[in-house]
Amino acid sequence: MKATTMRTLTVSLTPHQAAMMQAAVETGGYASNSEIVRDALRLWEQREEVRQLELVRLKQAYEEGMASGEGRQLDGRQLLGELKAEARKRG
Repeated sequence: MKATTMRTLTVSLTPHQAAMMQAAVETGGYASNSEIVRDALRLWEQREEVRQLELVRLKQAYEEGMASGEGRQLDGRQLLGELKAEARKRG
């Protein structure tokens, strides 16, 4: 397996964040501060992947909506009336 070259960065944390990291290491939840940061970055990467997939899904839904034809103007009372009529038909 190829060795990964690590890069050292300087990161500024709030006192609360620094204390949380220190406690996590001291209690054995993590072996080091670096491990905590790598774990946080993995979670961030996963969240970004999900966000990108959701963006693709929203763009697709938008395109489908635009391709579905002309929209129509409704006022709130008209829409509510139509929804109630549809509900009555269903029983």
